[in-house]
Amino acid sequence: MIANILKAFVAKAVYNLDTTRSLISYLESAPTLRRLCGWEFKKNIPHESKFSRVFADIANTELCQKIHEKMIISNCSKRVIGHVSRDSTAIEAREKIVHKYVSDTKITRKRGRPKRGDIRTKEKTVVERQFGQTFEENISELPNHCNKGNKRNSNGYNSSCKGYKLHIDCIDGDIPASVILTSASVHDSQVAIPLTQMSKERFTNLYDLMDAAYDSPSIHQFSQDLGHIPIIDHNPRRGGTKKQFEPLEKRRYNERSSVERVNSYLKDSYGGRAIRVKGHQKVMAHLMFGIIAITANQLFKLV
Repeated sequence: MIANILKAFVAKAVYNLDTTRSLISYLESAPTLRRLCGWEFKKNIPHESKFSRVFADIANTELCQKIHEKMIISNCSKRVIGHVSRDSTAIEAREKIVHKYVSDTKITRKRGRPKRGDIRTKEKTVVERQFGQTFEENISELPNHCNKGNKRNSNGYNSSCKGYKLHIDCIDGDIPASVILTSASVHDSQVAIPLTQMSKERFTNLYDLMDAAYDSPSIHQFSQDLGHIPIIDHNPRRGGTKKQFEPLEKRRYNERSSVERVNSYLKDSYGGRAIRVKGHQKVMAHLMFGIIAITANQLFKLV
């Protein structure tokens, strides 16, 4: 039963259906799809409440993430990947905002100048702290509740979002290989090292392609330590002059458009805009059905 419902949810993402009720209605009118999911007759299709309970179990056990990881390792671990394109996209959610997040690692100090003789050590940034930690430690420190965040779009304008932010590592062939969901307020650079750690356990790649939001010495160094070549757009902070790519680097950097296409696929064609569940685990499960469908479709094209 769970396998049948799992396949039905993938079909829901493929046909970009908004609700479970519309999925059940579609299954009743499409005998071929219904039989592919495992139900011979309309009367065999479970009630909507059964779909909801199974979906909650799938979300709690992170079954979709495990399926996607197995797909990537089975098809990509034995070949060298040329480019990993990294970016994030805003995910709108229909739930209340958690306004404040207090990190356990944040050190609180009195405001103002220190007293004479008081030596203060500069606190490490999130990215600098991640450099010497494991993937489990890094992912546990990332907030994943619903909140409000701002992000500069491709046209250079700031846009706000209430919900979450989906961070994707995309490889050649427009295949989403690693995915992390965080709060909307999390800066892109804070997820670069955890994504790299996740991806290195699944495949071997040569180039890491990132936009100016990831321009950090720690991210550059972490990529180089793994034997990768980071090609990251320069961020001219405080009015500095922007460095230009060399001709060959620019040609490589243009491959980063693959992750933009994956973001577009997910939102426009695989249910990424119709989030009708609440909570990090359920939102992630909903998105992962679309990610699985995109991955299967792009891997099939490579066969």
